[in-house]
Amino acid sequence: MEISFLNSIDNISEEAWNSVIDSDYPFIQYSFLKTLESTNCVGEGTGWLPFHLIIKEDDLLVGIMPLYLKTDSHGEFIFDWSWANAFFQNGLDYYPKLVSAIPFTPAQGPRLCLINENKRIPALQKIRKEIEVLASNSNISSMHILLPRMEELDFYKETGFSQRTSYSFHWFNNGYESFEGFLEDLTSRQRKNIKKEREKVLKQSISLEKLDGGSISEGMWNKFYEFYQATYYKRGMRPYLNLDFFKEISSVLPDSILLVMAKNSSNQYVAGALNFLDSSNLYGRYWGCLDEYDSLHFEACYYQGIDFCIDKGLKRFDPGVQGEHKIRRGFWPIETYSAHWIKDLRFREAIDKFLLEEEKHIKNYTNESRTLLPYKSSIKIKRN
Repeated sequence: MEISFLNSIDNISEEAWNSVIDSDYPFIQYSFLKTLESTNCVGEGTGWLPFHLIIKEDDLLVGIMPLYLKTDSHGEFIFDWSWANAFFQNGLDYYPKLVSAIPFTPAQGPRLCLINENKRIPALQKIRKEIEVLASNSNISSMHILLPRMEELDFYKETGFSQRTSYSFHWFNNGYESFEGFLEDLTSRQRKNIKKEREKVLKQSISLEKLDGGSISEGMWNKFYEFYQATYYKRGMRPYLNLDFFKEISSVLPDSILLVMAKNSSNQYVAGALNFLDSSNLYGRYWGCLDEYDSLHFEACYYQGIDFCIDKGLKRFDPGVQGEHKIRRGFWPIETYSAHWIKDLRFREAIDKFLLEEEKHIKNYTNESRTLLPYKSSIKIKRN
């Protein structure tokens, strides 16, 4: 096996990259990653320098991993600022570091893709050796594989990566035939609460429409981008993505996009929520509005998505990280995971101790949070 690195996804063909991916997970598709680069959302000055890893055997491409050289921890959503601070306080550099993740996208999915799954262990052993050599010859401090699919996790642990536990909130389709069917699985109190929230939106004379990528006009994207920007500016942040990205991604991945747009009684758009999807999952990604409307966030970001999953037979809805308010609306607290390798042995040992304590806290939190779920005690949800 031979490992090499690409400083742009342009250095490999779309056909070759996608030939290794046995998944329709939208964020690892060549066109998604290329759009991030071509619209300058990643690259010089963004904190995300492409450094994609490819594996060849007998000169044939057998594996790929999206990889970035990071100069900060923005846009990762697996927070390690305290690790960086500890390095700094001890006179060491934490940045640059290597991160295998989808920029600005905290959604579980494939990270290391291989033609032959039986070679996952030797591939990871080879990757780790290459990273160790790279780190010893440069000032790279660490490698982090964020939110891989669960099937990958044990392989990282077996090859010397430390495991970190995080959490998220996901909705699972229990074979529902309608939104009303979903509500029937809830306790009477929460069923009434959700109906009231949806009625509040209607009483404000707001209507919603769902659009796939091919149905979204340039004017709609301009309006959505206003909403998207406002969400960041309200928090004193600059948006990670630009308007060119949204316009381009809808042309290259039209079937992987669901845009929910809200209109007022004057037929003007007032809010929007952007989702991506594959054959089994819906991923809620970006939301924005200029004015506040009672319960509109819940309708656009959660209930419209649930309704879409039921209609299309999708199994799971991941609406994005954090947000305990999701629990009472039927979203399960679940554990998610990441894998980490730290070059400095002293810090590796200290971080491993921290991760064990953090894992206990996270598992206690998710177990306690599940007691707040609004489902009837007799309902058994299939979380697949």
